[in-house]
Amino acid sequence: MSNAIFHIDVPANEPVLNYAPGSPERANLKAALKAAKAKAVELPAFINGERILEGEKVSVHPPHERDHLLGHFYRGTEDHVHQAIDAALAAKESWAATPWHERAAVFLRAADLLSGPFRARMNAATMLGQSKNAYQAEIDAVAELCDFFRFNAYFYQEIIKEQPLHSPKPTWNKVEYRPLEGFVVAITPFNFTSIAANLPAAPALCGNVCVWKPSETQIYSAVVIMELFEAAGLPKGVINLIYTDGPKMGDIVFKHREFAGLHFTGSTGVFQHLWKEIGNNISSYRSYPRVVGETGGKDFIAVHPSSNPDQVAVACLRGAFEFQGQKCSAASRAYLPASLWPAIKERLLADMKTLKMGTVEDFGNFINAVIDERAFDKIAGYIDGEKDKATSEIIAGGGYDKSKGFFIEPTVIVTTDPRSTTMEEEIFGPVLTIYVYEDDQWEETLKLVDTTSPYALTGAIFAQDRIVINHATRALENAAGNFYVNDKPTGAVVGQQPFGGARGSGTNDKAGSALNLQRWISPRLIKENFAAPLDYRYAFLGEE
Repeated sequence: MSNAIFHIDVPANEPVLNYAPGSPERANLKAALKAAKAKAVELPAFINGERILEGEKVSVHPPHERDHLLGHFYRGTEDHVHQAIDAALAAKESWAATPWHERAAVFLRAADLLSGPFRARMNAATMLGQSKNAYQAEIDAVAELCDFFRFNAYFYQEIIKEQPLHSPKPTWNKVEYRPLEGFVVAITPFNFTSIAANLPAAPALCGNVCVWKPSETQIYSAVVIMELFEAAGLPKGVINLIYTDGPKMGDIVFKHREFAGLHFTGSTGVFQHLWKEIGNNISSYRSYPRVVGETGGKDFIAVHPSSNPDQVAVACLRGAFEFQGQKCSAASRAYLPASLWPAIKERLLADMKTLKMGTVEDFGNFINAVIDERAFDKIAGYIDGEKDKATSEIIAGGGYDKSKGFFIEPTVIVTTDPRSTTMEEEIFGPVLTIYVYEDDQWEETLKLVDTTSPYALTGAIFAQDRIVINHATRALENAAGNFYVNDKPTGAVVGQQPFGGARGSGTNDKAGSALNLQRWISPRLIKENFAAPLDYRYAFLGEE
């Protein structure tokens, strides 16, 4: 029996280790990378706690080393989808009835395991499977994921504390916070291990059960996530990991009566398609499903003439080219004033000449490979499309090679057309397009920033003048869900910068905040009357 009120302290963000030469974390990570590469592994699906190795066999290779075999996964069948749904629904009653602090304990324990014995292994899996350098893996697969687990538990505690403000005598008003009625589907991307884990974990913390479909290019680290959940004591069936092809899975889950919610990160086109499918089936569901999605971005840096050129150059390089520009938040368009352009250009190009590109195992490489051949071909097509345009000039990069790995040089395009293809369309690669405006066109440039893209995920402005900062912040009020002043538009930290955007970028439900958790809760108000009326008559019915 639980007869106490438990308390979770306000978490601190997980420290980011620096992996400097000679550090113990560097040695541990190098050893984990070596061990992971030493043998190919079987990558099972997880249904009701069972490891499933059946279906079409698919090989997994590091994007930066195409000839090396990391292992195999098995593309699932329709049967796997049905089994995963059945397992989730079978686990639902027990998991929903588990006290909130016991559910929270699973994920608090997962955070401590991840920051300790799982740290090097999770980072190594992310580095090898998704071609992230050591720092990018650390801030994602360990630091951010630990933060998701810990802050979500704290935020959930704060949500359930909220009760009606008043209970007039002789009544008592109470609110309880139920999970959704049915199962939640989590569809997750390749680019962040932390997002892949959080999308099923956040609903599960709230008492929901999940069917989780990851990107096929993230399966190598997804298996480590499931093993982490198991080690933390997550009961079988609460989260079920399957690899069935998206359309096959969707045809089953989105027609199921017990479908209760979708937690999605991926492309705008796919999200819109899924939303339509859900709408087409709306009359068949037990409840109206919760639909939460974070999708694409065409993220900007807008620079006022009062800005510091060196700060702008560094923000452009980091914002555009970390993790090869494969962040939803990555800067892909910049608006720079003519008066500062020569200084920004000089610093940016000088810094770019120092960038090294290659395998993640060489910790001196800032740039690694893009995720797969389809992404490589798409990005290369955008670059080639600008090479012969009279309005465009490639001033850095422009090269690419997929003979050994999917390597694309960080590329900077300068355009005289602010509505050019690479200023408007999401590329999701290491390509930054710059439009140089005349200094007296700041107001017009702000309008360009706001109207050029259908997205509204992240964006940054640079300026020193406080009035300018305030005005630009207001002018671009709806242009970005995460808005940065004198900083790059990437690197949101849980508990500091809740993440999400609107317009074509998603439902802006802010992962890493209480706002997101509230989508996975169905409140129930309970009013109890301690002295119920014995007469139906109200006073106004009395005779004069």
